[in-house]
Amino acid sequence: MMTIDLTLILSIAAGVFAAGAILLSVAALRSSRLWQARCADLEASLAAVRREMELVASISMRTGRRMKRIENEYSGVADRVDQAELRRPTQSIDQAIDSARRGGDPLKLTQHFGLSRGEADLVMRLHGRRGSAHAV
Repeated sequence: MMTIDLTLILSIAAGVFAAGAILLSVAALRSSRLWQARCADLEASLAAVRREMELVASISMRTGRRMKRIENEYSGVADRVDQAELRRPTQSIDQAIDSARRGGDPLKLTQHFGLSRGEADLVMRLHGRRGSAHAV
């Protein structure tokens, strides 16, 4: 009778073990499917991030080109400001006008009074001896 009891016990243990193995297999399969879905979501997110990064890089490049163009267009402004700051109070526009009235040339106005070429030409046109419009 012992053999029957032992066989019965072994059969029950094998059945429990088989049921446990089946449950573990089902749990592992479910977990595997969840991980596969999560990996697919992450891959999709990574692709979206990659597209966003390409867009940001493109915008950054365009912004860099625009900044370079603006720097080139306005590079003379800093020089003009520096030049204006270097003008001494005694070397004012009034003195440049007086010099133009006495026959000074635009080159002298730019060198001695810190005027730009355009400013010197304008002073000469308005106040110079040879100009047609003389301000008094």
